[in-house]
Amino acid sequence: MAHFSVTVPDNKATFFRELLQSLSFKGERTDEFELTQAQKSIIDQRLENYKNNPDSYLDWEDVQKDIEKRL
Repeated sequence: MAHFSVTVPDNKATFFRELLQSLSFKGERTDEFELTQAQKSIIDQRLENYKNNPDSYLDWEDVQKDIEKRL
C-alpha cells in the first residue's frame, strides 16, 4: 500500500479536509503521535537551557515579524 504525507498550512487545513471528504477520501487521522526518547531528551535539554538563560531566546512574534520583513 502506498503512503503519502502532505503538509498543509494551518489556514488551509479546514478547506483541505473538506476537499478530501468531497472526494470520498477516507483516511486515518494522525493528529496524535508518540515522541521517541531521543526527541523527549532534546525537548528536556532545550527547556533546561531556557530556564537557565531565558533572555537568550526570542519571542515567536518577534521571529515571525523578522521573517515577514525578509519576504
